[in-house]
Amino acid sequence: MLPGQLSNDERLYGMLCHLLAFAGLIIPLGSIIGPLVIWLIKREQYSYVDVQGKEALNFQISILIYGIISSILIVIFIGILTSIIIGIAWIVLTIIGTLRAYEGRHYQYPLTIRFLK
Repeated sequence: MLPGQLSNDERLYGMLCHLLAFAGLIIPLGSIIGPLVIWLIKREQYSYVDVQGKEALNFQISILIYGIISSILIVIFIGILTSIIIGIAWIVLTIIGTLRAYEGRHYQYPLTIRFLK
């Protein structure tokens, strides 16, 4: 699908699937709930939103799992470093995903476990 073929609404909702992950900074599990709401509402209307929503959700669930593992590793001190790395990667990759989605490009996050296919 070329960027010129997507409507502004498709690109906007695709972008929101990624951007609403930052709700997790305010609401517990908001990083999953935000993208999930947009995906559930718009996935049948726009195939682009379906793809981007799954990608965003897969990434956010993966980051949650990595964060839990990293928190456990704090006991042996390596978890402090991994938590910092995961936090920075989460912010940077979510911003990149948001920008790519608004450009109408398909973006796949690295190191993501594919729960939704």
